[in-house]
Amino acid sequence: MKKAKKIKHSLYLIVALAMLVYALPLISFSGGWSWTSAFGVAWALFAFLVIGAHLHYLLGVDEEKQKTLDRIKAEKLRQWQLKWPEEKQHSQEHM
Repeated sequence: MKKAKKIKHSLYLIVALAMLVYALPLISFSGGWSWTSAFGVAWALFAFLVIGAHLHYLLGVDEEKQKTLDRIKAEKLRQWQLKWPEEKQHSQEHM
């Protein structure tokens, strides 16, 4: 399942790169800024955003972050479990 997702993201990345390579030479700034050139720049920025998102997934940045968060959660749970008997004993002394 994970390999299929990586293949899908790789394919989308290649398609986005191909569209960007095709479109960038066609964006003209010779007449100054116009609605057409502004649209071309906005479109290129969105294409770069899509490419960045697919690279982010393919490089596994989310996996590293998730592993780090899981370690932090496990450590907090362990600390809470160690603290829990102390709180229970403390509350029984005040009764």
